[in-house]
Amino acid sequence: MPRFSVWPLVVLVVVSSGMASQAQSEKQDLKTLNDHFPFTVPDSVDAWNDRADGLRRRVLVATGLWPMPDRTPLQPVLHGKIQRDGFTVEKVYFQSLPGHFVTGMLFRPAADNAFGLVDGKRPAVLSPHGHGGRTMRLSDGELAKQIQSGGEVFENSGRYPKLARCAHLARMGCVTLIFDMLGYADSQQIEFETAHRHAQPRPEESDREHPCLYSIDADLNLQSVMGLQTWNAIRALDFLAELPDVDPNRLGVTGGSGGGTQTILLGAIDPRIKVGFPNGMVSTSMQGGCYCENCNYLRIGTGNVELAALFAPKPQGMTAANDWTKDMLTDGFPQLQQLYAMLGAKENVMCGDVLTYPHNYNYVTRAMMYPWMAKYLGLPANAPLVESDFEPLSEADMKVWDDDHPAPTEVGIPHERKVLAWWKQQSDQKLNALIPDPAADAAAAADRLAEYRRVVGGAWSVIFDRSMPAAQNLVVTKRNEGVGDDRVVSYRLEHRDWKTVVDIDVVAGKNNSSAGHVVVPTTLGRQRARRDAIVKSVAATGDGRTTVIAYLTPAMTSTAAQARKAMPSEHQQPLIDDERNYSGLTFGYNRTLAVKRFEQLLCVLAYLDHSTPDGPLTLVADSSSSVSSAAASVVAGDSVDEFHLDSGGFRLNRVPDYSDEHFVPGAAKYFDLPGLLSLRAPNALSIQGEAEGAMGLVQKVYAAAGAADRLTVQ
Repeated sequence: MPRFSVWPLVVLVVVSSGMASQAQSEKQDLKTLNDHFPFTVPDSVDAWNDRADGLRRRVLVATGLWPMPDRTPLQPVLHGKIQRDGFTVEKVYFQSLPGHFVTGMLFRPAADNAFGLVDGKRPAVLSPHGHGGRTMRLSDGELAKQIQSGGEVFENSGRYPKLARCAHLARMGCVTLIFDMLGYADSQQIEFETAHRHAQPRPEESDREHPCLYSIDADLNLQSVMGLQTWNAIRALDFLAELPDVDPNRLGVTGGSGGGTQTILLGAIDPRIKVGFPNGMVSTSMQGGCYCENCNYLRIGTGNVELAALFAPKPQGMTAANDWTKDMLTDGFPQLQQLYAMLGAKENVMCGDVLTYPHNYNYVTRAMMYPWMAKYLGLPANAPLVESDFEPLSEADMKVWDDDHPAPTEVGIPHERKVLAWWKQQSDQKLNALIPDPAADAAAAADRLAEYRRVVGGAWSVIFDRSMPAAQNLVVTKRNEGVGDDRVVSYRLEHRDWKTVVDIDVVAGKNNSSAGHVVVPTTLGRQRARRDAIVKSVAATGDGRTTVIAYLTPAMTSTAAQARKAMPSEHQQPLIDDERNYSGLTFGYNRTLAVKRFEQLLCVLAYLDHSTPDGPLTLVADSSSSVSSAAASVVAGDSVDEFHLDSGGFRLNRVPDYSDEHFVPGAAKYFDLPGLLSLRAPNALSIQGEAEGAMGLVQKVYAAAGAADRLTVQ
């Protein structure tokens, strides 16, 4: 069969693009950070290991750390040592990336403290502080309430609860670092209002040449406040591990609230951590209400309990308080126990009951954490585990910047732009290095191709996170059958688990032969005139194949209570009901329109593959369905014999904002449409509508896969 025999159908799709679409009345609810996120434990260790590998990749992709940037020199500075009873405190700053400073305080055991010393090295604990800041100070009234309730015991340590845990961990024998979240205390290069309170777009976010945080180009490259804070946490762990008095094989992490979120993520992706205590955020309920706790893709199909489970079977503690964690003892923790038991380490997970207290990391909770850390960091039995008071630090004692150590002058939008430019340069450099070289010898080309598929393919598999449906997951309903000369039969396909619905028209081939199928996806509505035009076109080709028209227009309108924006057409993303202008609050929990259309198309391809396996299956798409079709052709593999695309030069990086129907976070980072198409190799692919050389990446990958003859570019 001539390779381009079906292109007239594609032209017809383009010509029909101006037709009015049918409004859909079906509604789907969008998930928000306040919904329920249960954890279902897989049936076997192997199943969990496969699931865990995919989730770790999801966390890295979502935070913009896939591939990981270079660990540039930290250039740490420690100064202003202060002596206290049983410990010392030093002010610290270092560069997590060139020109971006992380600030904090380093607590060390006093010189005569031998607890935890092994060959001159000590265990170390990283302490991300969470909202309220490193220097958070309780008022007299709040402190009195805490002491009266038993939540705190001492006046000084109770007034500074975040520093209290660092001071006592040092008295126990642990080197402890508490570092500033963006916008808190001395970390002011990105201000608090930007990192934690950003509600409306800033004028600078519309500059496509010089992206800053929250801009469309930041989204398209998966650059976020949460990602930057995760990188800062990784580099803070680097700083601790490199200290001469620290044993890098005995590292722990504990944080509360937003610091608990950071502890969960760090435990998921950094294998150096030996023990964790993520407090206040391991929950099947609210997942983290701040910008710094949300980013695109992070919690699609998962939640904080399962993300915390990625630390298993290593020892991990937490508590259930009278906040969004209150149901953990019956919903979340039993599942963690089940997983740990399956992995042979049930004793390695604990959840303390502090339900009499609201959201906290108070004296009672800290008293549960200290023995947990002591046990798994190898502290001696006589290490002091009961917290005592300490002489408070003055404001000057806690301030990192001073006359001899001036604060950086590059702040605000200029600094954001430099951070994002460095971040993108790192990604571009590492990803471009993976592109196969057709001139390389066969072994080298094969190795690079495998790594390209692992990294670039791994990223796209997070974005388009579905596999071909099994036959038993599809429900097929015949909607109407043509009579007389009308050779069109309509079906509705439904996926039992995905809640995906797609309507198709099956146009019988000439003489009802079984010469195969041509699938024509369109995002347009079901117009009878359009269907009749395709029927005539199919009859004119005379090749005897059956054409399947797939209407990729999912019912995406959210409920009135959730909808922030009315859906004027099928061409706009639905957004959750939240006045804050940030894509991650919607697409950290929900799949984009492109992915939902991809799901629909997978159902169509799977239906045809299962029901009529004889004859070739050809997929034909134009620019309006190029992304969902490209992704489906990759996942379907050789189940789709040929994929013909008239792209019209379409690129995902041209979308104006995250409400656009074609918005796909991360698309620009992973080579856009060409990067997605390249993953179809070695299966047959024909492309037209592109400028000369625009598909060079696809050609290189096909050549490296030994399939150059299976790619045609016009």
